[in-house]
Amino acid sequence: MTKPQFTIVSQDASASYAKFVIEPLPQGFGHTLGNSLRRVLYGSIPGAAITSITINGATHQFTSIAGVQEDVIQLVLNLKQVRVSYTGDKPVHITLSAKGAGVVTAGDFEAATGVTIANPEFEIAHLSDKSTKLEIVATVEAGFGYSPAEDRRSATVGVIPMDATFTPVTRVNYTVESTRVGRVTNFDKLLVEITTDGTVAPAAALSSASATLVEYFSAIASPESEGTSTPSALSTKTSVGSNVAVEELDLPTRIANALQKAGFTTVADLLSTPRETLAKVKNLGGKSVKIIEVALRERGFEMTL
Repeated sequence: MTKPQFTIVSQDASASYAKFVIEPLPQGFGHTLGNSLRRVLYGSIPGAAITSITINGATHQFTSIAGVQEDVIQLVLNLKQVRVSYTGDKPVHITLSAKGAGVVTAGDFEAATGVTIANPEFEIAHLSDKSTKLEIVATVEAGFGYSPAEDRRSATVGVIPMDATFTPVTRVNYTVESTRVGRVTNFDKLLVEITTDGTVAPAAALSSASATLVEYFSAIASPESEGTSTPSALSTKTSVGSNVAVEELDLPTRIANALQKAGFTTVADLLSTPRETLAKVKNLGGKSVKIIEVALRERGFEMTL
């Protein structure tokens, strides 16, 4: 087969939408490329989301805040729709402090360094009078795809985990039409429509998805010999310690029981929890966290949060 020769033209481009016309392609390659790009665009484009929140005056989500029109459940649902841009490796906190009657929007958050709110006009809450105060601390993390709140169980009172949709791509649609080159009429024209949440440009998302496919296809075309390949950073982060039980760390009975009661069952649970959060677990503290850290290091794991 000859070397691929085609053009890519962007149409109706905006900050969150673009249509890409890719032509001419050999017959059949329109669906091959279109379906592959669609799958990768939906699941493998990195993004960021709010993963947990703390609301002053609320110990759990089944309550309400005096003077705030929305109950905590509605606040959580609204905060899920706040779109953030962040590419750091570690979780960061953004804070919101509002007082007095009026509308509270996503733009009222004081974003940490590297964090940008993509929809600052989005309404989060409505305060009824001048004495009403709403204070929220939200944790922002980078990731891929979708992560349910159950993945971030917390033993700290007042910390409300949230379902997180990390993917910045909200819609992908592709169609394949016939096109011609000279007298030959059996070529494909691929049209790809990409809509994002505004935290990433459609062209950047298409480029990232293409690079991901190239990386995987290159590994198939030129496979490394067995035993020399190394796992990607993504697979390492998501799988490290996932099959090692906390009991296997040989921790003191008091610490092991405290972790078990708090819901920490695997090493992955410990590695995904910040040290300060562990220290707040009932019957634990700073000294206990240091003991846990030493036990993890002896098994080849390192706490980074």
